[in-house]
Amino acid sequence: MKKRVLGLVMACIAITVFVGCEPNVEDETGTGTTAPTTPPTTVNEETDTEDITDTDDITDTDDITDTEDITDTDDLTDTEDVTDTTLRNNRNINTRRTNTAVAGYTPAASFTKSIDCVAASGNTQANDFTHLPNQKIGWGLGAAADSMNRPLDALNANRDYSSLGAVFIGENETTPTVYLTFDEGYENGCTPEILDVLKSRDVKATFFVTYDYCVSQPALVQRMIDEGHIVGNHSYTHPSFPDCTTEQVREEIGALHNYVAEQFKYEMTLIRFPMGEFSQRSLAVAQSMGYTSVFWSFAYMDWNVNNQPDPAAALEKCKAATHPGGIVLLHAVSNTNADILDELVDFWHSEGYRLGVIGDSNDSANQSGQRS
Repeated sequence: MKKRVLGLVMACIAITVFVGCEPNVEDETGTGTTAPTTPPTTVNEETDTEDITDTDDITDTDDITDTEDITDTDDLTDTEDVTDTTLRNNRNINTRRTNTAVAGYTPAASFTKSIDCVAASGNTQANDFTHLPNQKIGWGLGAAADSMNRPLDALNANRDYSSLGAVFIGENETTPTVYLTFDEGYENGCTPEILDVLKSRDVKATFFVTYDYCVSQPALVQRMIDEGHIVGNHSYTHPSFPDCTTEQVREEIGALHNYVAEQFKYEMTLIRFPMGEFSQRSLAVAQSMGYTSVFWSFAYMDWNVNNQPDPAAALEKCKAATHPGGIVLLHAVSNTNADILDELVDFWHSEGYRLGVIGDSNDSANQSGQRS
């Protein structure tokens, strides 16, 4: 009998201890709602990347469209295991940046010289841009224009940011000029036709390329150079620069700069910020590396290869927006752009416009890409 009573007492104690260990969901969450069944994933927990050695397993980046959840990448410092750069970035696909250093990046001597020049000019904070605002500005244009059809937003941006090496529209040309630029994130089969048209019309343009484009399309990049076009920097992995640290911006610019210099014997001095997103701080970083940041005074929705604009409508849109000093952004993935380019060049010439090259010292949108 005593053994039985003792057994019952022990059982009650066990039940009491078990119930006392059960978590109080309301107390832990502070909201009275059900707590997650799995622990939340945070950046700080990603301390070992040895198991992530191949990005070929990531075949669809359409689901990776929002980088707002990654707010601090300082804890992710090892990129040695990220060895496959086949993921392509375009306007609609912005791969999450999970590193603070681009593997193999070494600052070129010219970058050091550029920074020294800034310091010599009286800026004692040449290597420290934290005093400048890093608020993200997404470049876009309103409809307001002056009597010459020039977008007021572009003129105002020139006024506000030219001291940081940025250009949004050409100004003060003696002859009305249009500057033709193309963004190259990946190849969709249209660039050869675009180059053919430009060659047949003796027109030069500026092509802003990413690292992935250079690696996958070296023959086309070489053709751009050989045929006298300007090749510009569109970054290494196509991130939003204001989301990066100062050193990350330097690495994004510098890694591609060095690759193009080594592979094509060509030195770039123009950059177009990915997605047109910039800040005063990121502009200053690019400027300190000897770069002019080139934006645009005309662009339209041409980048969606699955929903291309009607060629006739697109041509009329481009014609109606033409203005002196216009920096025209076209995406080279667009079949529509390839179809209308020849006729568009005809229109510009018929209206008395010269097709200038950003980088030509004779043009107001100046600074040039030069062979090293």
